[in-house]
Amino acid sequence: MSKMTSRHLRRRLLATTAATALLAAGVLVGTAGTANAAAKTGGTLYFITHAEQFDHVDPARVYTGRDIAFFNSYIYRNLVSYKPTAGSAGSSLVADLATNTGVPSNAAKTWTFTLRPGVTWQDGSAVTCADVAYGVSRPFAQDVITDGPQYLVQALDIPKNDDGSSKYAGPYKKTGQALFDKAVSCKGNTITFKLNRSFADFNYALTYPAGAPVKKSKDTGDKYDLKPFANGPYMIESYKIGDEMVLVRNAAWKKSSDSVRTPYADNIVVRFGLAEDVRDQIMLDNSIPNTVNLDGLMPANNRAFFDDPKKANQRMNVYDPYVRYAAMNVAVGHMDCLNVRKAVFFAINTQALIDLSGGSVYYGDPGDSPVKPVLGLDYKKTTGNIHDPAWKITGAPDKAKELLAAAKTACPAAYDRATNPDKGIVWDIAQSSTNQKASVLITEALKLAGIVIKFNFIPSGQYYSTVMNTEKQNDISSAGWGADWANASTVIPELFTKEGGFNLSQNWNDAAYAAFKKKSDAAKVETNRAKQAKAWQELGQYVMDQYWIIRPVFSKGQFQWGSGVGGVYYWEPQGTFGFGQLYVK
Repeated sequence: MSKMTSRHLRRRLLATTAATALLAAGVLVGTAGTANAAAKTGGTLYFITHAEQFDHVDPARVYTGRDIAFFNSYIYRNLVSYKPTAGSAGSSLVADLATNTGVPSNAAKTWTFTLRPGVTWQDGSAVTCADVAYGVSRPFAQDVITDGPQYLVQALDIPKNDDGSSKYAGPYKKTGQALFDKAVSCKGNTITFKLNRSFADFNYALTYPAGAPVKKSKDTGDKYDLKPFANGPYMIESYKIGDEMVLVRNAAWKKSSDSVRTPYADNIVVRFGLAEDVRDQIMLDNSIPNTVNLDGLMPANNRAFFDDPKKANQRMNVYDPYVRYAAMNVAVGHMDCLNVRKAVFFAINTQALIDLSGGSVYYGDPGDSPVKPVLGLDYKKTTGNIHDPAWKITGAPDKAKELLAAAKTACPAAYDRATNPDKGIVWDIAQSSTNQKASVLITEALKLAGIVIKFNFIPSGQYYSTVMNTEKQNDISSAGWGADWANASTVIPELFTKEGGFNLSQNWNDAAYAAFKKKSDAAKVETNRAKQAKAWQELGQYVMDQYWIIRPVFSKGQFQWGSGVGGVYYWEPQGTFGFGQLYVK
């Protein structure tokens, strides 16, 4: 998301006390929560998006909250799932492929799950324990399976190489296969995971499709991203990038084996590549009533949609789970000078960007940490950044110039890159008309401070696969993140350690990294929750002091759907629609 990238990024939860109050008191949901009492079966449910494609479809590689929720509702199944319901109850775990939510032992270093009977693949064959183990093995093949979550790779008790990589190289090369088989083993329908540390909430990690089963005979390596084999209520009939994805009912799926999903529509069609004005007009005119918008609307159209009393039952405005931010690539030759990073931060006119987004009603709040306040224990108001007396919401170009003057002496190469018209800082951002306008506002603000900024616009469906490639990422990348579950262990290590699944700061060679990594590693294994929370608070401050990210936003999200769609509610775990209960009226 800022995302300045697109509205749906990664992960979970809500926001500040004020945000929670707003959500509880006034989420604008027409048919939410109670609509399933009148749910209907049949019809075609449409989803529309400006993006040309999903970032990924392969379960091991899907790692944006919206897409996790979408595919987990329709084509994947996991050992455990989040409860498909509105409100805080939706963040509780329920058994899915397994008969329960897992049995820990050995101080939560060992976890066992037993598969329920009757679960089948789309060809009618049984989903087996071996299929689950094979699915878990695939993220280890990091030369083939890229961009996905790394919780299982990090947590399983498999030795590491000197560079920190696993001695198991995945199921394709099979290097270290015996090590994996010792850590993940099957006995009948029971699978056992042996971990390298106590991990009391390991079962939460298994709600993500990287832990979903994959049938070995159907695995096509990196091409599995185009058409994974289904064991959910739908399967992929066709997927054409830039055109559409069509899901049809999986005739082999049995409701008796699945207490989580309630497939109502006969067909689900995702239409890609719509021009933004066309997408918006479909929603404004309600011209295709059985349509759900996956993107959000352009700001002016968003305001018009929310101002229309006739659409009161077709919209939600909520504090979403995410912190949107700009990641600073601190690798050598990029944003490797602290004073330059700070200068960019102080120069930006945040108020102009808030106004562009439709005001604080739709934007959210300027943030001060990578950890959102809803995490409670793990959040603490930081010092510096937006609390610095020199910071101004409309921009502080004089402060930025002062920082650049210091950079000219301390890091002249970085100063030259930032101020030389023939060079300049390059900012990665998703292609959209709103982001085009935002780029102009940022350019104007930085120009006042003497900073040269250029923008690299990336098609939104290819955005994360591009910026997560260290060879393709530029100096600054718009991004967003939310906790995978209610612990900042799913934020700080994931975003700011080399082993994390979403480190866009490339900070592992930064002089400040070693001390940070040592403290982060210690916090991950700390079993005293109060002490652990204090460590996450200190590490949040550390991140902000280094300006590894700038301009965190505790954001809001807007959602729209047509009058012919029922069963709508906001699903907290991934901060998006509860896709599994949507139906055509």
